[in-house]
Amino acid sequence: MYFFVAHVVLDSPPQAVAHHLRWILQKDLLGQDMFLIGPPGPLRRSIAMQYLELTRREVEYVALSRDTTESDLKQRREIRSGTAFYIDQCAVRAATQGRVLVLDGLEKAERNVLPVLNNLLENREMQLEDGRFLMSATRYDKLLQEHTKEVLDSWKIVRVSEDFRVIALGLPVPKYKGNPLDPPLRSRFQARHISYLPFKDQLELLYKVGTNVASERISQLLAAATTLCSQESSSIGLPDFPVDNLLPALQVLNTFPVMSSQQLVQRLYPYSNMLNKEGCTAVEGVLSRFELMDGHHIPQKGKNVYGGVNALQRYYIFWRMIATISSEMIQSHMGKDMCVIGPKGCGKSVVAREFAELLGYSIEPVMLYQDMTARDLLQQRYTLPNGDTAWRPSPLVNAAIEGKLLLLDGIHRVNQGTLAVLSRLLHDRELDLFDGTRLMRWDRYQTLKEQLQFTDQQLQERSILPIHPSFRVLALAEPPVVGASTNSKNSQQWLNAELLPMFLYHSVTPLAKAEEMDLILGLTPNVPTEAAEKLLHLKHSLQTANDPTAQSLASSLSTRQLLRICHRLSHYPNESITHAVNKACLSRFLPRLARAALDRGLDRSSIHDTVESDESVDLSCIVKDGVLTVGSVSAPVYNPSLKIKVPDVLFFNNPQHLKVMEDMLKDFLLGEHLLLVGNQGVGKNKIVDRFLQLLNRPREYLQLHRDTTVQTLTVQPSVQNGIITYEDSPLVKAAKFGHILVVDEADKAPTNVTCILKTLVESKEMILADGRRIISDPSEAEGRTNTIVLHPDFRMIVLANRPGFPFLGNDFFGAMGDIFSCHSVDNPKPTAELSMLKQYGPDVPEATLRKLVAVFGELRSMADQGTITYPYSVREVVSIVKHLQKFPHEGLANVVSNVFDFDSYNKDMREVVYEVLHKHGIPVGAKPTSVKLAKE
Repeated sequence: MYFFVAHVVLDSPPQAVAHHLRWILQKDLLGQDMFLIGPPGPLRRSIAMQYLELTRREVEYVALSRDTTESDLKQRREIRSGTAFYIDQCAVRAATQGRVLVLDGLEKAERNVLPVLNNLLENREMQLEDGRFLMSATRYDKLLQEHTKEVLDSWKIVRVSEDFRVIALGLPVPKYKGNPLDPPLRSRFQARHISYLPFKDQLELLYKVGTNVASERISQLLAAATTLCSQESSSIGLPDFPVDNLLPALQVLNTFPVMSSQQLVQRLYPYSNMLNKEGCTAVEGVLSRFELMDGHHIPQKGKNVYGGVNALQRYYIFWRMIATISSEMIQSHMGKDMCVIGPKGCGKSVVAREFAELLGYSIEPVMLYQDMTARDLLQQRYTLPNGDTAWRPSPLVNAAIEGKLLLLDGIHRVNQGTLAVLSRLLHDRELDLFDGTRLMRWDRYQTLKEQLQFTDQQLQERSILPIHPSFRVLALAEPPVVGASTNSKNSQQWLNAELLPMFLYHSVTPLAKAEEMDLILGLTPNVPTEAAEKLLHLKHSLQTANDPTAQSLASSLSTRQLLRICHRLSHYPNESITHAVNKACLSRFLPRLARAALDRGLDRSSIHDTVESDESVDLSCIVKDGVLTVGSVSAPVYNPSLKIKVPDVLFFNNPQHLKVMEDMLKDFLLGEHLLLVGNQGVGKNKIVDRFLQLLNRPREYLQLHRDTTVQTLTVQPSVQNGIITYEDSPLVKAAKFGHILVVDEADKAPTNVTCILKTLVESKEMILADGRRIISDPSEAEGRTNTIVLHPDFRMIVLANRPGFPFLGNDFFGAMGDIFSCHSVDNPKPTAELSMLKQYGPDVPEATLRKLVAVFGELRSMADQGTITYPYSVREVVSIVKHLQKFPHEGLANVVSNVFDFDSYNKDMREVVYEVLHKHGIPVGAKPTSVKLAKE
């Protein structure tokens, strides 16, 4: 075990810190355990570590989270050579070897977990899982006078060192989010309030760092920060300013003194992203009072340039926003890790890739999700082939050791208690893993190596590894919902006082109209300029509208979606812009007000549908000479090695479904992944299976449900010979062999689970639950056994019901729609439906079929208007026709009851349905009062 080497203690610590250190020393001499309580930030931990370094004490550190269990604190059971045994964890190691146990984040632990330490804190006693008993030093020494050590060992009694102490670090609850302290636990600690350093002490520290910055400017920054941390600011709902981040921020300002103070404040405290209008006004009032509103925009002239180490193979178009943000991030990464905030589809991932290419970083992407645990972030437990248990480091740990750029995509989704385990890594570049491994900052590791005269191998044998000096963390997040509660179910207001000290923040704002035009024309040079201008006019008119409904529509026309539409228009110039916009917004399923707002926007943007209606276009579907032709689009038929997985489905052609398949084929040829959205029973599965059958493409099928997890999406665990093994899920098989992955019922799984598909679609990379990785570049897989190269023929087709009542699923389209090419599937038109029903029931009288088509057509129209809730589909009509075909002597009224008996217990619904049936001559539930005679 190592000592904390000289890296924290200052030559002359501030007086406030000296007072805190003196108090800790007093409590240490009294043999009492301590609780350092105060606002978020690294100061409390830093003071504790300074004391341990001054006294040359060894430490056991554990970051608590909602996933912390008793076994993480006491003993964990492991299996070696088929035998189970217990390994001491942090609390037991600290107690037996006289170390100091630092418990960081007590408010994060679930209730009734920490009381397991109560007796250890009070009496220095604890019963262990392996039968041993920890006993206080005083009592043990008394027994040792009466018995020999061998006897005590045979009784499994272990001495707790008199040097054992506990230092707990926590936030005051309820001011901050978390679980309140259990009274029995609280009473066992001596508390010390540790607030921010006094103004004078903080100012002296900043003066030492900012030698190139005017002292007046430094004092103004600190004064504003102190004001925003005051009780008055807190009372009006402003989160605490991250005062501890002033030090790394001033290092950046010291290197770039021309940077405006307002810009620096925005990186420290992105108030425009997290506060409402009144909050922003209050913050800007504070900045004005201290003369920090010095932000100014210098006109920049930019050119499209080629950049990156792979400039010969690929290029990016650097428009002004990307170039500006990349340069700002290069400044910030000198002092601290960063977080990029922006709405979906605005280019956050592009910014991250550009930043990595400019500095020569290799990116390690980690997709965060709501149910992610601390183990998913740091280390995962797995079983070796011989049944032994072991720990597998996560991509995050590998990135830290190898010096990569860790891309945390979606920190707005992950539980903040889980994210807190990274606090020490982000602030101090140190990390303790579950298997006892310690990662240390590079310079501290080198100092330790020199002091102990150890080699790298000797330190690694003691599970001490260095964190590469180039390692950086870049987080991506969507903006918090202004005004949302920090306690809301979805943590929409995720940017709070706890997260602010972890990063410097950069905002990606939606592109200006001219910038977006340059980007579109640069990436899709063959798109008609007039079409691109109309699309941009529509998007920006919706964005700037006062109507919230119109503004919500603009999110469906993200930059990513506009590029997809223009890419399609450049290959199919005769494509209808109206049709493309309606597909992107899924206008068929919009509420009436939203649909009207979209129509008004289309009219104002001079976007009119000049293409013939679906009914007047005669589409054909032909496979000839190895070429599939649907309508006007042709594609070669695939020649798979595994033909057994090619679907074979009964399908009757109709113009409406052929039109959907034609659109799908266009996008398929352009390399897009597809999303089909529609009501139940409209033929989504039939269309996809027929589409793949015509293309002769093998299919892997994955059906999601409420209990689908990230793990089950990627691997399927099973037990063989008593060993847990992982089999490839359909997703992995499709990626490996180039099959088409059909994801059915995508709206039934939580969106925080399905969001992991984003990295596979966007960056063509994905980390599996068993530690393997899907990558797109075959050269990166050379010599690596845990990689799967993504097959170039892999494609994903996702099926989902439309969002909203009466469907009970999640809004998959709202969360993920813009990374897919969307297609809405509706019931066939009356003529097409009649033609299809004739093929299902050739012996059913045409008059009967016409009645059914008319009845269901009227009921669907009523569902669209909101008169009834259930959207009757073609599936119900087909089931009726199949019954009539098989049993022709059954009465029509009896057969339709197979569908409408669901409504027989709802009086209002029953009356509406029966009225429609009677109107079309189907006497279901007819009574004498139903007979209406005409007057003479």
